[in-house]
Amino acid sequence: MLTKQDVQILKMLQRDATTSTASIAEKINLSQSPCWRRINRLEEDGLIRQRVALLDRAALGMDVVVFATINLTSTGRQNLLTFEQDIVRHPEVMECYTMTGIWDYMLKIVTRDIRHYEDFVRNTLTASPAIRELHSHMAVTEIKNSTELPLDTQLL
Repeated sequence: MLTKQDVQILKMLQRDATTSTASIAEKINLSQSPCWRRINRLEEDGLIRQRVALLDRAALGMDVVVFATINLTSTGRQNLLTFEQDIVRHPEVMECYTMTGIWDYMLKIVTRDIRHYEDFVRNTLTASPAIRELHSHMAVTEIKNSTELPLDTQLL
């Protein structure tokens, strides 16, 4: 069970993972050593998977975001495993989800431009015999893009 202080620590770290233990401890009225132990426990328990730098996609010239829906030729166990093992190898695929409903998978794909996306689809995705159908949904305007989980509403 998470304490209120644990949730506060998680909120601060998911906003800025470079925040020092001393700064976190001060903000939650805890001394530095117990705060460090809590953070360490949260990491050991797997609640903090890793600490990363979030890069600016637009500043790096990666202008195209596509949500692709995919149906496989067959949804047998081996076909699913083969597709999943293959898809994780492509850095353009930022996220991949199995879906309920009419689609087997949804992918979030990021590329520098539409030509790179077309090349990726033609020469990589649809080159796979496992894919029967692929539909591309181009993102036009990013309204919200967050990596912060809604901790207040879910854990307390």
